[in-house]
Amino acid sequence: MSITAAFMLPHPPLIIPEIGKGSEGGIRRTIDAYHEAARRIGAAEPETIVLISPHQIMYTDYFHISPGKGAGGDFGRFRAGEVKTKVSYDTDFVEKLCGLAQKKALPAGTYGERDQKLDHGTMVPLYFVDQYWKDYRLVRIGLSGLPLTKHYALGQCIRETADALGRKTVVIASGDLSHCLKEDGPYGYKEEGPVYDRHIMEVMGNADFGRLLEFPEDFCEKAGECGHRSFTIMAGALDETKVTAQKLSYEGPFGVGYGICCYTVCGADALRNFRTQYETKERMQIMERREKEDAFVKLARATIETYVSTGEIPDLPKDLPDEMYRQRAGAFVSIKENGSLRGCIGTIQATRASVAEEILYNAISAAVKDPRFAPIEADELDKLVISVDILGETEEIDAPDKLDVKRYGVIVTKGRKRGLLLPNLDGVDTVEEQIAIAKNKAGIRPEEEVRLERFEVIRHY
Repeated sequence: MSITAAFMLPHPPLIIPEIGKGSEGGIRRTIDAYHEAARRIGAAEPETIVLISPHQIMYTDYFHISPGKGAGGDFGRFRAGEVKTKVSYDTDFVEKLCGLAQKKALPAGTYGERDQKLDHGTMVPLYFVDQYWKDYRLVRIGLSGLPLTKHYALGQCIRETADALGRKTVVIASGDLSHCLKEDGPYGYKEEGPVYDRHIMEVMGNADFGRLLEFPEDFCEKAGECGHRSFTIMAGALDETKVTAQKLSYEGPFGVGYGICCYTVCGADALRNFRTQYETKERMQIMERREKEDAFVKLARATIETYVSTGEIPDLPKDLPDEMYRQRAGAFVSIKENGSLRGCIGTIQATRASVAEEILYNAISAAVKDPRFAPIEADELDKLVISVDILGETEEIDAPDKLDVKRYGVIVTKGRKRGLLLPNLDGVDTVEEQIAIAKNKAGIRPEEEVRLERFEVIRHY
């Protein structure tokens, strides 16, 4: 196997002596572990290092791979411009990886370079690596807003590329853990922070990579994590691979978690095909869920499947419950894939002759017209979880204390700007969060006063 080792490494600039200026002593265990990891990389003598950084260029629906022959950077933004890094890229590896990703319909490539300079998520690991080994070429990869399974799939492409080229390769997943461990940390304290760090160090320390795919998106967001997607790409690069895992260190004295783990490749292991296992489990759960879907959700799903497969708007079925033909109401269709939102479009009030028509047209819009996401493709249809919300009458309220995030949705209005958020959403636990998200969706500034309305929904699964 061409990938011989992989490493989970944090990237606090503070551990660079010229930046820390003595304060780096507060994370001495991290520094000592970093040197140990770098020594192991040096001992492996890789021809290519694939480094995944959360601070590389990031797109919602695309993995950016750095183009060109090489790049450089310094720590000027951390008041240490004299500390510089320069790398040569493995252009053959990049070309092969991009071609393989294209064949697999995975959106990854070298387009969209906005800043050629190296980011600190890349330079901090290389600061240590370069002290022990310099005879390598780099492949620098960013993250995306795509589901975790897509990140894992990119890792699988990395492994296939290394094998195809016969490159002796080491993979580095650059990423800090939670940024919410202490009140005086970067994002204050959130109870999800230490919970995330405890769980992720257990997962990574045991190389139990399948569990990476099971972390809920809203939980990761609340925890303020940085490297989860990096770790998932690395896990994909070790797919069907037997590894020896070793946790070298964990600490978080400044409110940010720093963990270092090393993985030595020991051979093949077909049972460690975690993405396949996860997707198989998900499909089985979706099949069970489909059997229990009511007429509202069945209509949305059938509409999406027909439109995505044929491009044609289906006729309204004639065997729906009578209420769906008689009732008129606003309706939202929400689509999730692998636990992540994949599309959500709806109407606040009735715009069609019946709620059935409302669902039909909103289902199409949610699938292919939500501007936040790429249109759903045919190969995604068996992975979708769909829900339909039928909205009740809106009611103007005079204060936020008349809201309840579990019971009421909210509409905020400022002039011509209007934003809506449904009730009882994962990750939205307070009225303040609910109003803030609705304002953001409408393009209303956080400090602006708004008119508030509330509404109830009937949610169909």
